[in-house]
This record gives sequence, C-alpha cells and structure tokens, in this order.
Amino acid sequence: MAATMRSISRRDEMSLAEPAALPVATSAAPRLHVLKRFLGRFKSSLPAYLLLLPSLVFLALFTYGAMGRVFIDALYQRATPKAPVRFVGLDNINAVLADPAFIGAVVNNLIYAVGTAIPSIGLALLFALALSRTHAVNSALRAALFLPVLIPMVAASALFLFIFLPNVGLLDHYIGRLLPVLPNWLGDPDIALYAIMVITIWKNAGYYMLFFLAGLQAAPEDVMEAAHLDGAGPYRRFRHIILPELKPTFLFVIVIATLNAVTQVDHVFVMTKGGPSNSTNLVLFYIYQQAVEHYDIGKASAATLLTLAALMGLTALSFRTMANREGGP
Repeated sequence: MAATMRSISRRDEMSLAEPAALPVATSAAPRLHVLKRFLGRFKSSLPAYLLLLPSLVFLALFTYGAMGRVFIDALYQRATPKAPVRFVGLDNINAVLADPAFIGAVVNNLIYAVGTAIPSIGLALLFALALSRTHAVNSALRAALFLPVLIPMVAASALFLFIFLPNVGLLDHYIGRLLPVLPNWLGDPDIALYAIMVITIWKNAGYYMLFFLAGLQAAPEDVMEAAHLDGAGPYRRFRHIILPELKPTFLFVIVIATLNAVTQVDHVFVMTKGGPSNSTNLVLFYIYQQAVEHYDIGKASAATLLTLAALMGLTALSFRTMANREGGP
C-alpha cells in the first residue's frame, strides 16, 4: 500500500512538473528556428559579402573615414605645421563664410556651373538626336564626339593653353585676320573664366550624349510612327513624345553636370591658378589654396564641409524630384 501511494505521488509530481517545462520548449523552438534561418541565409550570402569586402574597406577608409576626418579638422585650428592644435568649434566655418575670397569663389563656381552645364547638355541633346539612328557613319561620329572624355583634364588643359596663347596661339592665328585687337584669353579677368569653360564644354558634351542616347532608346517607336502618320512634325514629336521621356535623363544629367562643375579643378591649376585677380578661382581651388599654400587645414575642412552639404542637398532635391515625377500620374 505504501509503495502504491509513493508511485501515485511520483506520477503527480511529474504531471505537475510537465506544464512548467512545456512553455520553455515552446518559446525556445521559434528562437532556434529564427537563428537557424539567419545562419542559413548568412552562409548562402557569405561569398557575396567576401567579394564586396575589398570595396567596403576602401569605401570606409577613403570616403567615410575621410569625411569624418574633415569634420573633426573643421573644429580645430593650427597656426603653423609644428604648432599644437586648438579647438575652435564653429570659428572656422564663420571665418570661411566671412572670407571675400570664398564668396568670390562661390560666385565664380555658380557662373561656371551654369555656363558649362547649359551648353554641354544642349549640345549633348543635339548630338543624341542627330546620331540616334544606328549605322556606320553615326557610330564613327559618336566615337569622335566621345573621344574628348578619354583625354585627361591635365592633357586637355595643356592643349588649350597652347590654343589660347596670346598672339602665337592657334586661336589668335585664325581670328587675327578678322579682329584688329586680340584679347588675352587667359589674362583678362573679364573673359578668363569663360575661356576655361570652353574646355569643360568640349570634354563633357560627348559624355552627356551617351545618357541622352540611352534615354532615346526608351522612346516608343510605335507612338512616334503614329504621330508621324497623323502629320505631326519633328518639333511636335520632340515636344510631346521625346521630351517627356527624357525628363528623368535630364534630371540625372543636371546632377552629374553640377558635380562636375564643383569637382573639376585641374584646368584651373594648369592654366590660370585662380587668376587673374581671382577671376577663375573656384571653390575646390580655394580649398586647395587654404590647405596647401596657407596650411590652414581647419579653414579648408570647413569650406569642404560647406561644399559637401550644398552638394548633398542639391543631389537629394534632384533625386526627390525625379522620384516624384516617376511616381506621379
């Protein structure tokens, strides 16, 4: 009898202990399943992560790491290369905004951006419309127009420096018969900035042409043929069919042209070094002057931050406009 009672009480204890163990097993099972699924996905995508690892390391070191270093340097100041650094907070940014040379460089850059983007994009669209059909002659002309893109900016600047030489350059040699007085293309503050714009337009028009050629491939051929049969002329077909299809391409090319206008400075360094009288001084060359010639790393970093903030804002606005156009009716 006592043995029977002990066995019954043991069964009761086991039955009482089982419900307490069930929730632990039930709660641990989903977590284990999620962990196994995560490990399986990670294992399947591990080769892709390994292939991306070198690019991610370079991106972290030379892009995001450099941006972080510039942000830190903008908060400090060093009078001489051997002097200790001194925390100044936002004084460097205030000094840059109060510098007339920086304001002049910003104004020059705005003129340079507008004066190079509009002609380059206009020529690129004209070239793309003229060479949109594929045959041997158009292919050769496309290659010829794209060739300046392959020439380094330093080499192109040296070439145009010879063209713009006063009295002996190629330009003065050919227009000297038409004009009694020849201007100093790179020595006159009123025209020097426009002279270096010619190099950028010459180099970038063929590059932007590729984007417009790709955009023209998306134009509906059946709609174009129907409009032609209905009597729509080339202008009406361009305005009502081609131009709406090219709106995303226009926005993208405008962003690229703006970035090029701010980041291209090799021709200024080779041809004018910001002169005469700072008439060709652009923002990036101003940053170079502060960092290398004046060794004012804090001021150069502050100017870099301001330029980067303006470019990021402009890029975000452009892509937001592009997204709204694509998602709209």
